[in-house]
Parts: sequence; structure tokens; C-alpha cells
Amino acid sequence: MSETHWKQNFNYKYTGAYELKQGETKVVTIARTCTEEVMDTSGKKQMCFVAYFEGQSKPMVLNKTNCKTIEKLYSPIIEKWIGKQICLESKQVKAFGDVVDALRVKNIVPRTSKVDITIPQQLLEACISLDDLKSTYLSLSKDEQAATVSIKDAVKARLSGSK
Repeated sequence: MSETHWKQNFNYKYTGAYELKQGETKVVTIARTCTEEVMDTSGKKQMCFVAYFEGQSKPMVLNKTNCKTIEKLYSPIIEKWIGKQICLESKQVKAFGDVVDALRVKNIVPRTSKVDITIPQQLLEACISLDDLKSTYLSLSKDEQAATVSIKDAVKARLSGSK
């Protein structure tokens, strides 16, 4: 039998912990961030920092705890967060004199994280020998290697054919 959190029966504008089952995580890509007016559960409006995600209709209000985690993962500069992936989870935390479910950013870079291959591609394509290609490829991070394997193979074929 499927289990449904009661909050899923209401149309909340922002994503929340109720959307994840216990132990479930969700990887999202930050599309943009901004500050916007948000109404809390008591009806009071306040300006909050919000993240919108690629392919997701609901944004997430980012509290200081989650911002600090994203800073540890990527940078304190919010413009550098765009295009980066984060992993969300539901955690029980003490707040407002009670233990409540809270949406948290996990302190891990998701394995499916997008890698900017602009510089690694330029380095690989500039190689002039197979030895040069091998040392350049091995100098890349594991994520960069995985993202550029087809480029490496094309350069290898070009260099092998030129002998």
C-alpha cells in the first residue's frame, strides 16, 4: 500500500520535506536563485532567498543551513551555484520547540553532477602525441575523465592515424 503525507493534499507553492519519503533523496539542478516575498504558515509575508530548479515547478526556500551546505559544496558566490546539482533529503530537526521534518541539502556532490568540460576538452584537443594525450587525460579528475572519454577517443584516433 502506498503511503501519502497529508501535506501532499494541499497546493503548496514551495517544495518541502513532505515530498520525500523517509530515507529518500532527490537530485535537482539549480536553475536560478532570487529573493521574493513568501507568506509563512501564520500568513505573515517576508522576503526569502529562493532556488528554482531545472524541470521542477516548485522552488525551494533556502534557509541559512542549506545555503551553508551549498557553499561548502560549491562556493559562497551564488552565481556559481547556477547549473550545479544538489541532493535534497528530509531530516528531523529541532525547531520551534518541537521536532519537525525539514528539507535539507545533503553535504555531498551528487554523482550525476554536471561537469564543465570546456577546459579539459581544449587540453585534450591540443595534444600532439599519444603520450601527451595519456598524461593530459590522467591529469583530469574522475568526473572530467568520464565526461570527456569520447573526446579522448577521437583525439586518440586522430593522433594514431597521423603516424
